[in-house]
Amino acid sequence: MFPSASASSGETERNADLAVGRAFRLPVVAVVVGTLALLGVAILSATQGAAGLPTGGVLSAFLDRIPLLGVDSTLSDRQESILFEIRLPRMVLGMLVGGSLGMAGAAYQGVFRNPLADPYLLGVSAGAGLGAVLALGFDIDVGWGPFDAVPAAAFIGALVAVTLSTVIARGPGSSPATLLLGGVAMAALFSASQTFALQRLSETRAREVLSWLFGQLNTSGWDQIWILGPYFAVCGSVLFVHRRHLDVLRVGDAEAASLGLDPARARLVVVVAASVLTAAAVSVSGLIAFVGLVVPHIVRLLVGTSYRAIVPLSALFGAAFLGFVDVGARTVLAPSELPVGVITAFVGAPFFAFILWRGQDVSS
Repeated sequence: MFPSASASSGETERNADLAVGRAFRLPVVAVVVGTLALLGVAILSATQGAAGLPTGGVLSAFLDRIPLLGVDSTLSDRQESILFEIRLPRMVLGMLVGGSLGMAGAAYQGVFRNPLADPYLLGVSAGAGLGAVLALGFDIDVGWGPFDAVPAAAFIGALVAVTLSTVIARGPGSSPATLLLGGVAMAALFSASQTFALQRLSETRAREVLSWLFGQLNTSGWDQIWILGPYFAVCGSVLFVHRRHLDVLRVGDAEAASLGLDPARARLVVVVAASVLTAAAVSVSGLIAFVGLVVPHIVRLLVGTSYRAIVPLSALFGAAFLGFVDVGARTVLAPSELPVGVITAFVGAPFFAFILWRGQDVSS
């Protein structure tokens, strides 16, 4: 239960301090575990695939790129091409997308005070997907790099979706579950709109866009990383700076205002930053579901309920999680490849069902 608006200033400050004070119950352990997981996934991603690469050869190839070390690569020219032109860009892209979705999911859960909120369930991913489908399908080719038309169109769709979900949640019949149900409705609406848009495209173009919608990390170089990277840096920094505000918002708007925080402004900044981050991730990877739900819950098991720790660690664990999923997508049916979004749905849907089965209070 949150304290009432009539709570004393001392009680409010103690409640806020309690929420913030639980931030680092196991910070060192969580950082070490996340970093080791990320390094392990990086090694797997570089060595595993249709064409296996030796671990020692991969390490020697990286050391060979460092000036003055004098280490010669033991990989062939073909193997080095696979590593640096295919494996490495895909690994970095997957980690950026996973970190983006994990951090955005943690931010949405904090700002809406709902541990079941995530970009997919709120309809944000579907809205971003519709915008990206329109830009891709109708070949709108304007802008450059991070200012390309696809992320811009995806952002507009994401912002429309989260706005509509929020409006529904604030209606006269609202309840803690209304936000999620509104998000499900928006996801269905935008998914139907995607299908309608696909019907207007040529068969070849529609097949390409539909394959993209299933969620994939195919990349032929570093172009997509240059698109997503700046958004991750800027929006991730905004969410990192505002992570303390998410803890203060947990005690209620009246109490947050008494502590000197403008709740409306803080909520707007976080929602916009998370929506831009989600849109940028969707624009380069398609719809990858449940990362923003699963990862913050895993982080909570390690560090407790404070968003001071959950937000940054969700980026770290999200990068490791999606990197690992991508290794599975490339190897389970090799030489064929599974869409990454299919695997995350297989993992995330049962996870979501388990949370609902436990009867977790969605208003906490």
